[in-house]
Amino acid sequence: MADVRLQFSVQPEPELTGLGLRLRPWDPESDADVSAYLRGLADPEFQRWNTPLRFVRDIDSAREALRTRVAAATSGTGFSFCVTDAGSGETLGHIGVNEIDHVMSCARVGYWVLPDSRGRRVATRALGLVARFGFTELALNRLELGHAVGHDVSCRVAEHCGFRQEGTLRGAMFEAGRHDAFRDVHLHGRLAKDPDPTPAPYGLSDNP
Repeated sequence: MADVRLQFSVQPEPELTGLGLRLRPWDPESDADVSAYLRGLADPEFQRWNTPLRFVRDIDSAREALRTRVAAATSGTGFSFCVTDAGSGETLGHIGVNEIDHVMSCARVGYWVLPDSRGRRVATRALGLVARFGFTELALNRLELGHAVGHDVSCRVAEHCGFRQEGTLRGAMFEAGRHDAFRDVHLHGRLAKDPDPTPAPYGLSDNP
């Protein structure tokens, strides 16, 4: 089978703007970026719902994790963005298009928001921008989004951005803080042909 990984046109380090946000690549050589990334992954609320394949517990492991994300962008298998305020440049969180499969034309989306940036619809706005990027710039047919069952806030974000509920995947995610136990995942999906929902005003919601 031919290698189709690079049969799309996208800049090596894309930036996305809109809805009051600027999404830029993380810089693993920036101490500020590494610190913000570590702060996001160290947040108890993040750790409640997410368990990375490799734990990130200090500056060195955070920097290495960001370098891995840069390598994924270079190979075309994933794009990770530092979510910032378009006006102030303040770092608000993270969003990524991960596990890109150019044969099946699909990918998985994941995101988190820093604690002091919640309540500003950051995830909803960022997901809208990334979905457009996935369907237009990457020419994907399908984007998936999975969250631990019970994570109602993430569920609302997905629905606001047109990711339909598709069911429950049993035992498809690590339990909090463990690699030897599993929990169920609520799966959402959106296709390129699905209608693009109109984003609501981003100052008027309890979504993250």
